[in-house]
Amino acid sequence: MGNIKFVKENKEVVAADGANLRLKAMENGIDIYKVWGKMTNCGGYGQCATCIVEIVEGLENLSPRTDVEKRKFKNKPDNYRLACQTLVNGPISVRTKP
Repeated sequence: MGNIKFVKENKEVVAADGANLRLKAMENGIDIYKVWGKMTNCGGYGQCATCIVEIVEGLENLSPRTDVEKRKFKNKPDNYRLACQTLVNGPISVRTKP
């Protein structure tokens, strides 16, 4: 089990190993979408890239980047992830809407 700390929101939630970051955020009332993303998000399939988050701590406690993320984030730092494609396996700190 790992805690997910949402830095901007100053909120910490508990997640079982293998929990999806996007779903845990939504279940706990954390808004990960900017204005445009609220209207155009793909529902968690990794197609729209609107659920971008920045991992502040605990990058080693996440699933590896998916092929979708590798394509979408070619020129972004390694700590940028799509919440919908990210599985949590330990404690992390997340900055939403980087």
